[in-house]
Amino acid sequence: MLRSSLSAVRTLPLKKRICFLMKLMCFISSVLIFCEFLIYYVVIFPCHWPEVKAGAHMGNKEISTSVLKAIILADTHLLGEIKGHWLDKLRREWQMERSFQTALWLLQPDIVFILGDVFDEGKWSSPQAWADDVRRFRKMFRHPVSTELVVIVGNHDIGFHYEMTTYKVKRFEKVFNFTSGKLITRKGINFVIVNSVAMEGDGCAVCRTSEAELVALSHKLNCSQQKPNHSNKRCSDVEKLPASEPILLQHYPLYRKSDAECSGEDAAPPEEKNIAFKEKYDVLSQEASQKLIWWFHPRLILSGHTHSACEVLHAGKIPEISVPSFSWRNRNNPNFIMGSITPTDFSLRKCFLPYESRVFTIYCAAGALLVILILAHFQLLTPPFYFAQRLISKHKAV
Repeated sequence: MLRSSLSAVRTLPLKKRICFLMKLMCFISSVLIFCEFLIYYVVIFPCHWPEVKAGAHMGNKEISTSVLKAIILADTHLLGEIKGHWLDKLRREWQMERSFQTALWLLQPDIVFILGDVFDEGKWSSPQAWADDVRRFRKMFRHPVSTELVVIVGNHDIGFHYEMTTYKVKRFEKVFNFTSGKLITRKGINFVIVNSVAMEGDGCAVCRTSEAELVALSHKLNCSQQKPNHSNKRCSDVEKLPASEPILLQHYPLYRKSDAECSGEDAAPPEEKNIAFKEKYDVLSQEASQKLIWWFHPRLILSGHTHSACEVLHAGKIPEISVPSFSWRNRNNPNFIMGSITPTDFSLRKCFLPYESRVFTIYCAAGALLVILILAHFQLLTPPFYFAQRLISKHKAV
């Protein structure tokens, strides 16, 4: 049987061989195009911007023009030269680039926030390695002029508190125009940018500067939210800002004991949920958390760091959303947050990216089908009826 099959392979006309080879190439190309390009459009296309309730004095047209469309993602962790294997870099960075570019094209947000840990080895990077990481980041997260990109600092970008130096902070600030205590106001909405790594509370140079900037910004915001007829000498010379309650953007979450109360398919796995968080490492300290709430009275807090999703209510009324990692390297089901935000309201919705396991399954299924097609074409695949016939003849012989 094997000899006859091999002889059949040799006697196949050249045209048939070429035709079969072209069919195989088309099949392989189709699988690659789907898994590396089209799947991102298929998965992200169903995501739609959440709606914000219109106020009594505003029509739908006024609401649509006043809504800020924001995408929030976290923990991209671009690999560096020390721990980054070239294949890991290629696979995971391509996934993030295609996800980001597809989301931009389909959703057309006004602004994108990345909540820290942009790089995996920023805390160790040499100047040359840092420049290479920044170059790759700019290529992956390129964006049109109509979309603004705001990047918040994380512990992997400048190091944990004991690794953080003024040089690393300045290096990050120079590239991303980042300043702790910076206020970004768009369409009357106030966003407060926080360097949560510097909220250690030990009086270090970076910590003192960061806290002083936050206190000064808090004073401006509090004065701006007072009623016009309210007399306060401390606010007489303060620059007036939009009266909208601010939204805090930071890398570390505010203090919580663990992820035990977090739910959803993108929450921490069950075996990790009850592990107690360490203050100033996994989450901010209780003292730092209380300071930020007292200073700003935010209406929403957005954070990253844990790589898993969680929704927490602080002081019984202030929601905090921990945004999962955007990278396959940190989770099988990465996603990002879509936010429709106005000066008085907001509405959030998750948009999931392709699951890495599902892409892998498609490749495995396509590979198995490819092998079957090749064996069948060259008559090397034993037909089931022939296999059964051989078993029956052997049984009779016995």
